[in-house]
Amino acid sequence: MYRRGILIVDDEENIRQTAVQALAPLGYDLISAANGREALDKLEENQIGLVLLDLRMTDLDGLEILRHMARFRPEVRVILMSAHGTVDSAVEALQLGAVDFIAKPFSAQDLREMVMKIIDHQAGEAAQASAYEKHLTLTKSSLENHRLEAAKEHTKQAIGLDPSRPEAFNLLGILHELTGNRTEAMKYYRVALALDPTYNPASQNLTRPTHDPDHLQAINLG
Repeated sequence: MYRRGILIVDDEENIRQTAVQALAPLGYDLISAANGREALDKLEENQIGLVLLDLRMTDLDGLEILRHMARFRPEVRVILMSAHGTVDSAVEALQLGAVDFIAKPFSAQDLREMVMKIIDHQAGEAAQASAYEKHLTLTKSSLENHRLEAAKEHTKQAIGLDPSRPEAFNLLGILHELTGNRTEAMKYYRVALALDPTYNPASQNLTRPTHDPDHLQAINLG
């Protein structure tokens, strides 16, 4: 069950009411804001997972709110609503993190279908992230118990779930290092850093001195 609220932001009361009536049968926590500043307050006060955001408002427009969310609430999904959006504003909105666009006026069915599609996608992402973390944990446990084949399998499973994250590549580097292939290990540490230059475990493993006989004890699993 989706447990985060849906924030509806529009300076037209009839649009807010239409959205609430369309989404109420789905059983989600619906929160409304009549302007941009109220929307920012609602974002601070509530657990919001999805925002329906008007592009044009009198105080703060939708793009200004998106810029704020890109900095402080990047995990929240945004559907942009507009009756007169331009191509340029739509492109900028997508670059700032909006995931879809709906033209006003919209039908209740169209809005429900769009919201459900995004929520289903969020649920899938959450399940994938949970599975990824599970494989990381099992990889680390296998490495610590010298079960290298099991570690290799769990690492591959993690990479298959999300090849954009650095953690599994760092662990794959460690796996190669434990089998004596430092050259291959360094390749995977570099892959991890290419994905995330701030990922310290891979950086430490890459620069760790190898002339010390005990250098493997300093391996950073992350």
